[in-house]
Amino acid sequence: MAVYLGQKAPDFTANTTKGPVSLSDYKGKWVLLFSHPADFTPVCTTEFMGFSERYEDFKKLGVELLGLSVDSIYSHIAWLRDIKEHYGIEVPFPLIADLDKEVARAYNMIDEKTGTTVRGVFIIDPDQKVRWMIYYPAEVGRNISEILRVVKAFQFNWKNKLATPVNWEPGQPGIAGAPSTLDDSFKRDKDGSERWYLKRVNA
Repeated sequence: MAVYLGQKAPDFTANTTKGPVSLSDYKGKWVLLFSHPADFTPVCTTEFMGFSERYEDFKKLGVELLGLSVDSIYSHIAWLRDIKEHYGIEVPFPLIADLDKEVARAYNMIDEKTGTTVRGVFIIDPDQKVRWMIYYPAEVGRNISEILRVVKAFQFNWKNKLATPVNWEPGQPGIAGAPSTLDDSFKRDKDGSERWYLKRVNA
């Protein structure tokens, strides 16, 4: 099974460190689903602490976080307890125990050679469509600030129906869609557009 941008996110019901959850429970909300290869791995430990430290920033945007790996619920509990006991950071979001690998396979997050989950990130919109997905190699930690920026860009698009230019940050102009007819392209010449195919709009 393949997951494509813009398609309906595969629904699932799974056990988590917060009890059973279904993706459909989050309909009407933004969801960030992300996976890690295994509990007690060094890079993933720093990432879980990073997501936890920025949890309120995600909540302010109305984003629900869901972590996932193919470890057992008991392994998850032991790992999260260790993070709290040794680093003083409590992981506030659910962590899915995907022992049967059903969710990981549905989202192309399984490495069939090793049987572990790859480090994927999915942004799912309130209509439960996949809007963004990215896979990180084991050697490179995720950038939480960039993930937050992407969420804000999608929410800007959701509200204003405008795209965002390179290096866009909140408060900056968006970009209107390109003209679809020749006549519309000539109209752009008269409305002060940068180019007939490039029009920045303050929202």
